[in-house]
Amino acid sequence: MRKIILAVSALFFVFGNLLANEVNIFSARHYDSDVQLYEKFTAKTGIKVNVVSGKSGALEKRIIAEGGTADLYITADAGRLGAFSANLQGGLTSDAIKSAVPSNFRTSKWVGIAKRARIVYFAPERVTGAELRGLTYESLADPKWKGRLVIRASNNIYNQSLVASLIKNNGKGKVVEWSKGMVSNMARSPKGNDRAQILAVAAGEADIAVANTYYLALMLSGKKGAEQQAAAKKVKPFFPNQDGRGTHMNISGAGLVKGAPNKANAIKLVEFLLSQEAQEHIVNNTFEYPMIAGVSPHPLVVNMGLDFKQDLKTKVVNYGKRQADALEVMTAAGWK
Repeated sequence: MRKIILAVSALFFVFGNLLANEVNIFSARHYDSDVQLYEKFTAKTGIKVNVVSGKSGALEKRIIAEGGTADLYITADAGRLGAFSANLQGGLTSDAIKSAVPSNFRTSKWVGIAKRARIVYFAPERVTGAELRGLTYESLADPKWKGRLVIRASNNIYNQSLVASLIKNNGKGKVVEWSKGMVSNMARSPKGNDRAQILAVAAGEADIAVANTYYLALMLSGKKGAEQQAAAKKVKPFFPNQDGRGTHMNISGAGLVKGAPNKANAIKLVEFLLSQEAQEHIVNNTFEYPMIAGVSPHPLVVNMGLDFKQDLKTKVVNYGKRQADALEVMTAAGWK
């Protein structure tokens, strides 16, 4: 009888380890290339990657409702990760992670796996070099841009993080007035995604737009069709705040979920995502900036300007901390 019990116990031990040789990802990133990356991880480690995909809000509700099933929450924007941090745990502190990711792009609960810059696009035939000289995010509210600007809605997380950064650097009071100036300068009520803002400038509906860098590269690549590719060629990028703190940077990131059943495997996956192989795969498929040193962005991104000054002063953790303030000042200004 004792032998039978020992044999059954051994089977449970082996079976349990087999079940544990996996990692469960809840991902709001919508790239097929990410799945290819997870397949590479599995081939290297033998760890199976289970992926649940969806929009960030729905995934966050599901993670909470199904407590103890998710290991990693992967999403775009430090503001989202920061706002969800109560449901994340510490542990992303291995030497590999800390040496790969600058301190302003990580916490013990979540780390950046790729960077993105939120910049200005302009119509070269309607915007002069003199107008652009010394351009900052703050100066986008200058009356000279009245009726010339397009930007996404206030409920867009990228804008909320940008405004949160401005609040961190300038104070809430000044950003209240800035938000009013932005609304006054809008060529139309906010609508559409970042590509829609670039398309508006190309079509002559506005002279300048605010959008993330990878959107222009995506359009230039032809993956969104010949019409958008042609439109993208009509606009030029400009990196704001080069004489000051630098251009606003954000991340795609991975957060370690509380109660993660496969915590060790989750950490291994994050470390893999920060390897040179994985970083090259990311930048060449999503047009984001690499998180680690020694990896070049995609040529289409390099052509936009590689030697720009990044804002490495403002820790992205502030985007989540000041998200409510950002939405408050935008809403109060009538930013729809």
